[in-house]
This record gives sequence, C-alpha cells and structure tokens, in this order.
Amino acid sequence: MEPNNRFTIRVPASTANLGPGFDSIGLALNLFLTLEVESSGRWEFYSTKDELKLFPNDEQHFICQIALQVAEKYGRTLTPCKVQMDSEIPLARGLGSSAAAIVAGIELADYVGDLGLTTEDKLLIATELEGHPDNVGASIYGGLIVGSYHRGEVDLIAFPDLGFEGVVVIPDEILLTKDSREVLPSTFSRNEAIQASSTANLLIAAILTQNWELAGKMMEQDLFHQPYRRPLIPLFSEIEKIAKANGAFGVALSGAGPTVICFTVKGQGEELSQAMKRAFSEMTVKLLNIENRGSRVCEIVKDVK
Repeated sequence: MEPNNRFTIRVPASTANLGPGFDSIGLALNLFLTLEVESSGRWEFYSTKDELKLFPNDEQHFICQIALQVAEKYGRTLTPCKVQMDSEIPLARGLGSSAAAIVAGIELADYVGDLGLTTEDKLLIATELEGHPDNVGASIYGGLIVGSYHRGEVDLIAFPDLGFEGVVVIPDEILLTKDSREVLPSTFSRNEAIQASSTANLLIAAILTQNWELAGKMMEQDLFHQPYRRPLIPLFSEIEKIAKANGAFGVALSGAGPTVICFTVKGQGEELSQAMKRAFSEMTVKLLNIENRGSRVCEIVKDVK
C-alpha cells in the first residue's frame, strides 16, 4: 500500500439457512458494512454510529485483529491505517454482522499487505475463522450460495439474479449466536438426518426452478434448527401468519435470529413491507433486495488540481 493511498471496502450483509439449509445456505442482502481506509502512523478505528463506538478504536478492534492475523499467516506486516466505519447491518440480529466484519478484515489485509488473495483464498480463510461458509460465502460472492466445509476444504456455488426479495422484521432485542446455538440438539437420528437434508435439497431445487410455493413449504419443514429456536422469538408465529396473508411465499429465521425474513416474488416486496410495518410498528421492517455483488475494494481517486 502506497503512503497516503485511500480506498474503501464494501461488504454486504447476509441471511443464512433459509430454514433447512443449516450452516450451508447463505444469501447476500443490500445492507452494507463500509470502511474508508487511509495509511496512518498508527491503527485508528472510528465511526459516527453509536453501535460501532462501543468497539476498541485501536489495533484491538476486531476487524484489525482479523487483518493482522491474516497478514501474519502470509508472513506480511501491515502498514497501520486510519479506518472510518459505517454499517447498515444491525449487530447480533442474524444478518451476518460478524461475518461481514471477518470479510472486511480479510479484504483489509489483502489490499494493505498486497497478499494477492484469490476469491477462493478469502473464502477458505473466512470459513476457517467463522466455522461454516454460509454468511461469509454470501458476503464474498454475493447472490445465493450453497457451500460445504469438510476436512479443511470449502466447496461453494453461487447463484445470482434470483427472482425474489425479502422483507426483514428486526426486533430491538439482540440474540447472540452462541446463545441461540445452545438450544440445538447435539445429535440427530438417521431418519431425522435424512428427512432434514432432503428438505434442504428440495428447497434449493424449488428456488432454482422458481417453484415458490414449494420453497416456502420446505422453509417451514426445517428440522435442523427452527423448531428449537422459535421459542426464543415470541412473535415468530404471528409474523409468519401476517406475512403469508400479505403475499409472502416463505418465512424463516434469519440466521440464528432474532430477525425474521419474509420472502416474496420480486416486485411484491413493497406491498408486503408496508403491511408488516403496520402490523409490527414497534420493530424495524425493511424491504431488502438480493445483493448480487460480493465484497469489493475500490480506490478513492485523488482530486486533480
């Protein structure tokens, strides 16, 4: 990185699972974590967002720790930077805020350290750090992703330009992934595993063939996590009922929750969004599109005088 060079890192939010695709299906959404970066004499992180002011403002910041860890892996030392952060992704709400931060740290290390990482390299590093490829894969590739992490390798396919959109209903309360995972069973019987995995397989087939009714049915029939997490989301059933009455073909927990995402055919999201705002005025309701571009770095062109 050249002195005084300035650049931005932009990473999309994500929702994971879509019901039965536990730890393997992710979808990029058009909310963004944005970093404006320039070289500095020391590491500095700052933001005008109150949520982001809670984090360390030096090299102890999570994104910086990820960047330093990645650079060390490749034997590089990073030039310290000043980083201005902005994020549209709510923290601990099931919209991939931690995954976006991991991806941002990897992109920061790659650009500043001139590591020359491929997209596949970034995915493997991010998956090793996160433990599964769903959120990080969506943030890196964009679109809908289906991925598998096995024996230190990640295989992933991304599907852009899908014909649906989502309306998220975001409670004010946070729900940490760690707490949400504690309610899950540690094992499944063979029959349960077969049924649960076949449901996930059919969900993908339904989405790719635009069989929206079947896709929604498969979201409801998840056996991996939603039956155990639903009690943690008191209004889930009511959100599901009202969303379906107003055009949603499917409803699912977004990641570990507490956000609930309601899917509808492209072009019908605004009507659904307005209905959900009327019904759940105490929550944040947003109409979101699928973000088909993954994380990216853009240089800031200097003014020419």
